[in-house]
Parts: sequence; structure tokens; C-alpha cells
Amino acid sequence: MSEVRAVRNLRLCSKDCLCLYVCPTGATDTETGQIDFTKCIGCGACSKACPSGAISMVPYKYPKAQVKDELVVDRLKRIINSKVEQEQIAHYIKDNSTDEKEKLLAKVLMRANRLISEDLYREAGYMLPQNKNTKDFLNELLEKDSTNKETIEKLLTLIDFHE
Repeated sequence: MSEVRAVRNLRLCSKDCLCLYVCPTGATDTETGQIDFTKCIGCGACSKACPSGAISMVPYKYPKAQVKDELVVDRLKRIINSKVEQEQIAHYIKDNSTDEKEKLLAKVLMRANRLISEDLYREAGYMLPQNKNTKDFLNELLEKDSTNKETIEKLLTLIDFHE
């Protein structure tokens, strides 16, 4: 088994379907837009053939996150909070402005702040699925959320967490 697998970004997919013709195992499926991980051998042929760059190769298991000092994580959280506030302000401007150029600028600022926030969360160690922060977050949800208990418990058993 390969250490990588193919994933498709549906937002980028142009439905050219070249991946269907080059995949030796038939793992690609344009009907659902999904790639069957049980069939994917990680050869990368689909990724190389995709004209829209919608298919990427990702590892089966992510490395351990770099340990961050609590002060660094605290500062990252503060910056994230400011980006969230800026995104909310831009959203308000987009919804309430009568100037089309101002609305467009606000929309761009919303997107930029969202992307920066996501990068900062990742840097703080909250977006690696096998990270201890993810496990702690799921356990916290389990205590608070009784409606999704079964799903959360399943995630906790399926993910191979790094300690």
C-alpha cells in the first residue's frame, strides 16, 4: 500500500474526466466526485493527468505537529480572533453597502481573513486530524453534544492520534 492517496477538490474540478482514463484501479468517480480510498494505490496518475489541478496526493498518516510554546499558541489565538472580527466587519459592509466596488472589496477581505485564520489555526496545531488538540476538542464535544455522540465516538476510535 502506498503512503499517499488521491483526493479531489470539487471546487477546482472541471469535469474533464481524464482521471477516469488513467486510473489503473478505477478509484476515481466523477458521479459522486469522490475517490475510493480502498481502490486508490497512490500512483498519482490521476493527479498528473488532471488539467484543472483538482486532484492532490496526500499522506495516509500526517506527521506529528511541531510542539508550540503555550505563549506562541496564545498569541496565535489572539491574531485569529482579530481576523475573525475583521471578517465579521467585512461581512457587515458587504451586506449593508450600496456601493458595488465596496461590496466586492469587502467580499475579498472576508475571504482573505478566512484563509489567514485557517493558516493560523493550522500553525497553532488545530487542523491536523491526528493531533492531540483534535482529540481534546472531540472529547470536549462529546461532553457537551449528546446529539452527535455516536459520530464523535466513531471519530475517536477511527483516528490514530499522536500523543
